[in-house]
Amino acid sequence: MTHPDTEPERRQQLRDEAVGRSVLYGFMSLALHSPTPETYAQFSSGDTPRVLREAASVIGDATAAQQLKPAVPSSDDKAIDIAARVNDWIQTFQPLTLDQLLDFQGKLFGHTARGLVCPYETEYGQEALFQQPRQLAAITGFYHAFGLAPRNSERERVDHVSCELEFLEFLSLKEAYALESGDGDMRAETCKATRLFLKDHVGRFGRAFARSLQEQDSMGFFARLGDLLYDSISLECRRLQIEAGPPLLRLRSAEEDGVPMACGQGSESDLVQLEVPG
Repeated sequence: MTHPDTEPERRQQLRDEAVGRSVLYGFMSLALHSPTPETYAQFSSGDTPRVLREAASVIGDATAAQQLKPAVPSSDDKAIDIAARVNDWIQTFQPLTLDQLLDFQGKLFGHTARGLVCPYETEYGQEALFQQPRQLAAITGFYHAFGLAPRNSERERVDHVSCELEFLEFLSLKEAYALESGDGDMRAETCKATRLFLKDHVGRFGRAFARSLQEQDSMGFFARLGDLLYDSISLECRRLQIEAGPPLLRLRSAEEDGVPMACGQGSESDLVQLEVPG
């Protein structure tokens, strides 16, 4: 008997959903990276709202069809309208200048891990002193397993939320390619990595980070991005039947901080690049 996911029409539908997820992950990652004229131009482009809305529409249709529910019932069990979240975020693009974006991001994130909003995964949670290096090594291991590494020019930590979202963008595109080419083994490997990375990393702290964005930028670009990120993570955890991380998560003690912060900004708009095999 033929598995339903092997049918060409179903494969095409799954491929479109994976591409839609990659688009949202990519734009959220870009928005949380240090702004440049190039990245600002992408958000100012007339094509960007259309692309985001199309991605949200595909994801929304799939969500409605599957009637996704959280893996663990909770008070957070609510309908999620990704298209509405995308539309709300898009409304903040047009009035924003590059100088304003730089100013807003500087105020929110500052130049240390302990700004108003912390974008670093391993700062979240009350882990023991030596847990953070292990977490950083685990994140790096995910990247290396797929031939990826942080750009040397970025000098940014691998646990930055922008970098982690970009990795999910990459995995979504890889899943789409596997579906397009009919490579079941590649798709299985990619979906397994996506589930594990979401469960142990982005899904663990991402909603707490998103909630901080909502609270610290109550009306603007980053607040509406926080809305979208929070619901996107919640929806992905439902799709993969993973328990989503809490909306509130304390930062670990600053006394345990043994990891140096970023000491410069690069000129590239992305954080992760494919390495050439040795």
